[in-house]
Amino acid sequence: MIARQGETVLENVPHHADVLDLCQIARELGAEADFTGPHTLRIRAGDLSGHVAPYRLARKLRGSTYLVGALLTRLGRAEVAFPGGCLIGSRPVDFHIKGLTALGAQLGVERGSLVGEVAPRRPGDSPRLRGTRLYIDRASFGTTLNMMLAASLAEGTTILDNAAREPEVVDVANFLNRMGARVRGAGTSVIRIDGVDSLTGATHEVIPDRLEAGTFLLAGAITGGSVCVAGVISEHLHAVMTRLREAGAEINDENDAVAVFAPHRLRSVNVETQVHPGFPTDLQSPFLACMTVADGMSVVHETIFENRFGCAAELTRLGADVKVDGDRAIVRGVEALAGAPVEAGDIRGGVALVLAGLAARGETEVARAELIDRGYECLEDKLAAMGGDIIRQEDAPPEVTARSAPARETRV
Repeated sequence: MIARQGETVLENVPHHADVLDLCQIARELGAEADFTGPHTLRIRAGDLSGHVAPYRLARKLRGSTYLVGALLTRLGRAEVAFPGGCLIGSRPVDFHIKGLTALGAQLGVERGSLVGEVAPRRPGDSPRLRGTRLYIDRASFGTTLNMMLAASLAEGTTILDNAAREPEVVDVANFLNRMGARVRGAGTSVIRIDGVDSLTGATHEVIPDRLEAGTFLLAGAITGGSVCVAGVISEHLHAVMTRLREAGAEINDENDAVAVFAPHRLRSVNVETQVHPGFPTDLQSPFLACMTVADGMSVVHETIFENRFGCAAELTRLGADVKVDGDRAIVRGVEALAGAPVEAGDIRGGVALVLAGLAARGETEVARAELIDRGYECLEDKLAAMGGDIIRQEDAPPEVTARSAPARETRV
């Protein structure tokens, strides 16, 4: 979206619902965005015809926030609906507003949308953001990405202090540099962006999804199975693998594959979510599901989002013993879960219920499966290939049905 010339080709792009919505937004802004292969996305944005992201789409997902920085730095104007996404806690756009304002944008709220404009320095000049130094509160992942996008075409140098260090930040920086940007320090707490006059299209392979890979490892652990997840970067899964080892699972890390083997009942371990490289908040709910059948009592401490225990009440429908006390969940492991109808409330909480259903005795129906589709592509097919007894019921309200199945060795 910020490249004026050339064609961008992104490889290893998942068909998540959020990705498809972002592609449709890009098309309605005048760009070309089409899948030319199973996971190859082609984008051409030379002639953007608008700066207003369609409300019906932008409000559905959190990722629409990144359009503000991209449109401001490309066109000098932006109007994007306040983002939606999962209801997992307070995720204000204040940090984004603070950062973009520091770059010289004028931002306001109109009709439920964030509206921004960049005023030219002098009459006749093209609107352009200006580099600055910014401290990013709470090492915000989204703010770090938005500032990198906006600052790439800003005049002068931008320094981001307390920047997020997630692997995806490094991946975006590498992609921007392929396009001609000058971004240094990604992966550390200080990122320097020297603004350039223009960017061009480039070809880039998106890094493997560490959250999907971690979910499959936890699926193997909760069912007592043997699972090998191929095509991953194991360093990105260090915190998850460490906790699984503490819980008694065997973890093998070889080349680009990570295998988990859990022949015995898991042991309860405590976990606390942290910004990267700590335990990822997006895998807290699936890990919580694992602890419901572990031996002993564990405490799961959520430090990022205050409403991330939405799946706890649904897990109790399956027979789990989970008590939420503020930002902590106290879990007393039970011998076995029992299948029951449950409902997903967000992406990760929904997939946690699916994992619990695979481990439970009997049949579990997970309603609102469309929420899971926002972060997982063909989840039921991949879990079925791993030996899970799981189907999607297409002739009913969106839901998936999972049944316990004998664990077996599998590779995904």
